[in-house]
Amino acid sequence: MSKFKKTILMLYLTLLGMFCYASGVYGTENERDGRPVSIELTESTGCGGSDRSSSINPIINGHVLFVAFIENLGQVTVEISTAAGAIVGYTSVLTPNGLQIYIPNAGNYIVTFTLSNGDVYAGEFTVTD
Repeated sequence: MSKFKKTILMLYLTLLGMFCYASGVYGTENERDGRPVSIELTESTGCGGSDRSSSINPIINGHVLFVAFIENLGQVTVEISTAAGAIVGYTSVLTPNGLQIYIPNAGNYIVTFTLSNGDVYAGEFTVTD
């Protein structure tokens, strides 16, 4: 192989590596934009046993609320409402699966999780443009 071809090949591999690195750094910065949403037990039936708020992990990233359930909590009803009380989204999910919900407008919101045993967990978050 000629010296010219080797130089062009090395230049190509170097540029490819630089672009991959730059893409990875950009992707990492976007992933860091997500903010965790603090969840607290708001209503307990007394039947549930222990506090399960650590098993519910919501993260707001832009206009999308991602929710991951760490353990099996049974059927969980998820309601998203504005701070004024207007319901924006309502769904039910079988855990330990997760879900994602798109919230179209900026503002202050409350997410409420109702477990099958009647325990209610809630958290507040803000969607910014």
